[in-house]
Amino acid sequence: MTNARAEDEHDEGRGRRGEGRGERRGPRGQGRGERGEVRGRRGGWQVADLPPAADAADWFRGRLPEAWFSEIEVRSDREEVTVMGTLAEEADGAEAEGRIGRFRSETKAERIEIALEAEARYQRKVSWGVRLGETEALFTHVSAPVMTRLRQPERQVLDTLVDAGVARSRSDALAWSVKLVGEHADEWLGQLRDAMAEVDKLRGEGPTL
Repeated sequence: MTNARAEDEHDEGRGRRGEGRGERRGPRGQGRGERGEVRGRRGGWQVADLPPAADAADWFRGRLPEAWFSEIEVRSDREEVTVMGTLAEEADGAEAEGRIGRFRSETKAERIEIALEAEARYQRKVSWGVRLGETEALFTHVSAPVMTRLRQPERQVLDTLVDAGVARSRSDALAWSVKLVGEHADEWLGQLRDAMAEVDKLRGEGPTL
């Protein structure tokens, strides 16, 4: 793959790996085996088996050039690993935007190489972002569709948000609601993730059949 093609796939958000190709799949988020059976995962989620990404932050800290960032934040889910780095400089406003743009251009080829290694390791899309002062830029990110079924009282909540002008559509209203819950239940969600990780650890240490 040439750098130009890789940049399209790994730095400009086009040609997502694994979308529309590869193994046969059922409803989005479900992986299927050779005979069509749905393979399970922790917590009852019926999704394709993925390698764990718990060590992604440590991997990127060890892999990224030390001169790039003063600190990094790594977030991951089933589709994406997002690397948000803070530049070791001081700038605001238009100057910060210019320096972030320069960083993006100058590190493009090396970020592609690192992203390819990480995607092979974690089987997730890698997205990049940069902070400088009060300015933050996310170069690329995955926008993954999530399908659900709602009863009338739940649909009415979404319709109220749409009618009030808070959201443009039910889809936007649902995304807004999820973001709101995430902001107000961050501590509880963190505890829940920690508990799930402990269950995974205990399960891995148990006997195999």
